Parts: sequence; structure tokens; C-alpha cells
Amino acid sequence: MEGVSAAAVPQPRSAEGSADGPEAGPEAGPEAGPEAGTSRSRGSGRRSLAAALLLGAAGSALVLLAAGRTWTIGAAASAGGQLQVTATGKAVTGLPDALALVGLAALVAVFAVRRAGRLVVCLLLALCGAGTIASAAAGAGDTSALDAAAAKASGLSGTTVQHIAHTGWPWVAVFGGVLLLAAGLLALARGAHWPAMSARYERGGGAAGKTRSPRSTPDPERPEEMWKALDRGEDPTDRL
Repeated sequence: MEGVSAAAVPQPRSAEGSADGPEAGPEAGPEAGPEAGTSRSRGSGRRSLAAALLLGAAGSALVLLAAGRTWTIGAAASAGGQLQVTATGKAVTGLPDALALVGLAALVAVFAVRRAGRLVVCLLLALCGAGTIASAAAGAGDTSALDAAAAKASGLSGTTVQHIAHTGWPWVAVFGGVLLLAAGLLALARGAHWPAMSARYERGGGAAGKTRSPRSTPDPERPEEMWKALDRGEDPTDRL
């Protein structure tokens, strides 16, 4: 049969060609879609939250520890010779430990506020860190508390302190303030992505207060219901 030509038979595509071809849909990527970006944002928010909590707690603990330690040591002249006197961080300046407590409270309060309130609390946390650094650094070379301790020990107001030495605890407080400042700056940068306290803990929030069923009207023919209403502080006759 010379006039009949054989038609070309289409060959089926292989499995590799169909997967690698242009018709492979957008589902090919394992992390495609907005869900991947949301999960990455949540993961980054959790990491920054954990870092801020760790920095703030460690900074406050260091400042509170350093404030109770000896910052300066000296010797004062007395009737029996030389008297050694010391001054703690709280005696030198009361600001570092007070600011550390305020910063710790601000770190906890971040979860109870939203939007503008959260921004204010984060700024307060950063300011507490900066104030702790400044006050602790200024108290590292202060000798007024040591002079007061020497005057109290000797009983003479004009007693001068000699052989003054400073310990390293003021700089421990400075380092704690640096950690507080870092926690505040991290909260300012990433605090908007952190979770907040659930609405069910807010006053008047939640569906629990809306689903409260009203008291049923007591049946006047059943005296026990009337007595129960009186025990609850209700007037059984106001609905009759």
C-alpha cells in the first residue's frame, strides 16, 4: 500500500520530564506560600523574646548582687590607731538596685500591654539600663559614703579617710546595666512580634461574663425556693 503514510504516534512523557518541566506547579517548593513566612516570623519572635528575658533577668540579678557588696575600702584615724571602714554599693548610690527592680518589672509588664503601651514599657526598660550604667560608673570613684562611714565609726565629723581602695563590684553593676540596656533595645526592635496576655485575663473580657444565665423566678407555691432566694440576697417578690 504505497499511498498510505504512517501517522506519528505521540510518545508519553516520562515521570522525570513531567516533574522537571514547566508545568510543575508552585507547590514544588517545600517552603512556598505565606505560611512559611509566618512560621519564620514566629520563630524569630520566640528567639528574640527568649534572648530579651535572659538578658533582662541576668542584668537585674547582677546589679542587685553588686549593690549589696563592698565598693570602697579605706582607713580612718582613731584614738587607738587606724580603723578600717567600708561602704557598700547601696551606701554609695541607691540608684542601680532601684533601677534594676524597675527594669525587671518593666520586662514582665511587656506581656500585659499592647501597641503604644508596649513601646513605652520597652523604652522604660532601656532607660533603666542606661541609668544603671551611668549611676554605677559614677559611684565607682565616689568616696563620700566612705567618709560618712569613717565619721560614724570614729565619732568625729572631720575624719579623713586614707588608703582608699575600690573593688570591682561597681563594674559588675555596670555590666548588669549593659545587659538591661540590651534587653530594652531588643524589646524596642522586636517587641511588636511578641505575644501578649490573653484577653480572658483582662477585666470584663471573655465570654464567661456574657453567658451568665439570669436567676430563675422562684415559684411562690414552693416555700423552699422563696427561702433560697432570700439566702442569696434576692427579693422573691420583685418578679411576681
